[in-house]
Amino acid sequence: MAESTAMYIASVVGTYWVVSISMVYLNKILMSNDGISIPAPLFVTWYQCVVTVLICWMAGLCGQRARGSASSQYQPVDNGDGTSINHPRPSFFAQFPKAEYLMGQAKQIFPLSCVFVGMITFNNLCLKLVEVSFYNVARSLTIVFNVFFSRAFLGIPTSFKTMLCLCVVIIGFVMGSHGELNFSLWGTLSGMLSSLFVSLNSIFTKKVLPVVDDNHWKLTFYNNVNAIFLFIPLVLYFEGDIIMNSSRQLTSSAFWSAMSVAGFFGFSIGIVTVLQIKATSPLTHNISGTAKAAVQSLMAFYLWGNQPTVLGVLGIFTVLGGSLLYTFVKMSENAQNAPPPPPPQQEMPGRV
Repeated sequence: MAESTAMYIASVVGTYWVVSISMVYLNKILMSNDGISIPAPLFVTWYQCVVTVLICWMAGLCGQRARGSASSQYQPVDNGDGTSINHPRPSFFAQFPKAEYLMGQAKQIFPLSCVFVGMITFNNLCLKLVEVSFYNVARSLTIVFNVFFSRAFLGIPTSFKTMLCLCVVIIGFVMGSHGELNFSLWGTLSGMLSSLFVSLNSIFTKKVLPVVDDNHWKLTFYNNVNAIFLFIPLVLYFEGDIIMNSSRQLTSSAFWSAMSVAGFFGFSIGIVTVLQIKATSPLTHNISGTAKAAVQSLMAFYLWGNQPTVLGVLGIFTVLGGSLLYTFVKMSENAQNAPPPPPPQQEMPGRV
């Protein structure tokens, strides 16, 4: 039993690593390889939103069927001794709700969708403009913005240990930027803006989740539908001419296959993230993500031919080390601030 559990955890963590790293590398190809893709990151991002919406819609149909099948086929059966037969484990698709777009809910989610568009736009612009090995460093200021906005908007105090962790991350960011041979100012600024929008996205998500009954799959569907409409004027204004002059790529099956696979990975990362957290813990998930980022950056030196420097490599590990320390500090502080469990109730002696 223990061996099968360990194998399951290893397979989930391995799947998370493969999907996450593959998504970054494939998006890098789509954003920067003119031979395969087109220099239109907004259009590429828009299409990935379309793929996500289609997957949410199909998963919702499968979820409806799975829930209907489970409710009709499996009913509690009383054994006559006060016990009942356990239900079989629900279908994987049972977690996906029906994909419905209601205008009232869509309007309430719209501010989050604007933040979501900014987040994925600047993330892909960063990936297009910087080297893959520098990508994690360029986007490393997310926790800095998280702490700032939590204090400014939510009034959450910042401890001295947290400030030290943020200083480590900032030092690593500066070291990595100075050590990057092919440094891109616009790429780095895009990474910083992506980090800012990631932080805002987490704050707005907490506020609007009750609108969709705290169901993150419903929120994913609404966010991506809204993003499709938000991206259309941006794509037409900034990239209309580029798309019109890219008939060769637009008629290539390799281009659309790569775009569709990247969109599928973009949806799948949400699934494997949830699976990893459920199979391990939030702390282990953050540790796994930090280790994955280190491997992803080091692999990029070989796969993409990025030339490493001592300062650049030190910057990568300083950023990741500061992020890991921040995770431990926050987990420790949350455990200390958690309310104590209620004392166990003593059973009253029954009458004989």
